[in-house]
Amino acid sequence: MSLLIPLYIHPAEDPGAWHRLITAADRTYGVVLNPASGPGEVPDPGFTAAAGALRAAGARLLGYVDTDYGVRDLAEITEDVRRHREWYAADGCFLDRVTATPDGLAACRRLVRTVRRLGAGTVVLNPGVHPAPGYARLADLTVTFEGHWSTYVSAFSRPAWTARHPPERLCHLVYGVPDALVPLAVRTAHERGAAVCGPVTGEPPNPWARLTPALTGAER
Repeated sequence: MSLLIPLYIHPAEDPGAWHRLITAADRTYGVVLNPASGPGEVPDPGFTAAAGALRAAGARLLGYVDTDYGVRDLAEITEDVRRHREWYAADGCFLDRVTATPDGLAACRRLVRTVRRLGAGTVVLNPGVHPAPGYARLADLTVTFEGHWSTYVSAFSRPAWTARHPPERLCHLVYGVPDALVPLAVRTAHERGAAVCGPVTGEPPNPWARLTPALTGAER
């Protein structure tokens, strides 16, 4: 089991969390860098330093890019990808708010091909739900669940098509997890066919604003 870590807080605001993340880099699938709901307008020195330390520790860096469910202009998306690579040496991209419907599949396929041509070695799609069959073949990793622990426990369902994909290609991001149950959340994701997960104790509006301490000791 490996961890996908979105840590959406500035390194200067919580340097301890970033330090713990760096020391746990060997057990992460990737770390999502998100300076300003994307790369921002100019390079951020705090994120430049954090990205360098993470890279030196062996972490895969993924630049956060919002697609706005297919509404956002492709040129804006590609510019975000370029900035993440140029400013923070991102290895790939985390494409957030991706479409999940059959009619959006062709456009998503074009998007993934485009960002790969720009040098994105790892592409993560985050529709946040189980998308239509076909999406999971486009990227290296697809987030098929993003939601609260209570929903994950009570209302999760797994479509049959997911069994045709290796667990290493699927990820569950779960927030609102009681601290003592973080290891259980990791095991539950594995049992549900996702070898990558990101359980956090935070709550909305930004559950990813703190690093859950238990993650550094969570089971692989």
